[in-house]
Amino acid sequence: MIEPIYLDYNGTTPHAPEVIEAMRPFLETEFGNPSSSHWYGIRPKQAVEGARGRVADILGGRPEEIVFTSGGTESNNHAIKSIGGSRFSRGTHIITSEIEHPAVLEVCRFMEGHGFSVTYLPVDSDGLVDPADAAAAMTRQTILISIMHANNEVGTLQPVADIAESARDRGILMHTDAAQSVGKTPTRVDDLGVDLLSVAGHKVYGPKGVGALYIRKGVAPAVFCHGAGQERGLRAGTENVLEIVGLGKACEIAQCDLEKNAAHMAAMRDRLEAGLEAALDGVRFNGHREKRLPNTASISFVDLEANRMLEEIGLEVAASAGAACHADQVQISHVLTAMQIPKRWAKGTLRFTTGRMTTAEEIDRALDVIVSSVKKLRR
Repeated sequence: MIEPIYLDYNGTTPHAPEVIEAMRPFLETEFGNPSSSHWYGIRPKQAVEGARGRVADILGGRPEEIVFTSGGTESNNHAIKSIGGSRFSRGTHIITSEIEHPAVLEVCRFMEGHGFSVTYLPVDSDGLVDPADAAAAMTRQTILISIMHANNEVGTLQPVADIAESARDRGILMHTDAAQSVGKTPTRVDDLGVDLLSVAGHKVYGPKGVGALYIRKGVAPAVFCHGAGQERGLRAGTENVLEIVGLGKACEIAQCDLEKNAAHMAAMRDRLEAGLEAALDGVRFNGHREKRLPNTASISFVDLEANRMLEEIGLEVAASAGAACHADQVQISHVLTAMQIPKRWAKGTLRFTTGRMTTAEEIDRALDVIVSSVKKLRR
């Protein structure tokens, strides 16, 4: 059987070969604890600090502003909870958007049960937050705004810099979940104006189970995890050297080839969209047409069900659904709901995301599969 075509790079990415090679010594021979003062701790300690510098480089930050975590979800949790804890005496209001990843939305709901109020900003039909709405929501009680850099479902890039500027004028901290944007589009902390930024290793061709949180110098969050004092005393626990090294190498590769990779991913995405538009009626593209990730295509097929389409194409094309259909119930994603995509379109939404390894031949094969499957289901 021919291996299925992988078009779910926003779900996760394969390990870059260079990442595997960089990690290998720390799996095979360099087993030491980086906190140890003897010989066996030297190489691991150097490797962790080298990786910290590489993550800082792709973000345009400083090594001392990077704290390693277990992934984007943990980074988001720490960003919101630790600022809430350290700034509680200043205010108890947080602003976010309706289309955030659950790793932000569920944290905000948790905070609502612990003395905080949260404003959930709406988005327009393209999935964009209006900076004016964010500014209008700011009060004297607002301590933190968390708006994702790029939406994971439709790829829309948010006006983070504009919102951050308004927040800075009021002394409000700005966090962005950049799990989907690092390695695909420029994600420089000074250009974005953010105080905290979350990174996920497995979205940038690095390993799963590792991430980073950028914390701008001068920002003083509460301690994430108490213990022996690793990671500037914010997140105790022996460092995951193997995966930290992998994340650092992944960021180094992504930074070197960012423009080339983005252009390639966009070309493959556009080839897919153009092919579907030419071959099928009743196709709709979701998300902003210009302000979006270079690799993301959210596509609705009118009056079809996403689950059935995935069943049809699943052995040949790997993609993800924007709606789950069970018996007589259709669960449309919170992102498409917030964008007010009509139900007859939203329930038939699939997300296809290209990657550095995607080829034109794969796209053309995927088109054959998708088009024939849609036509079959419509019959």
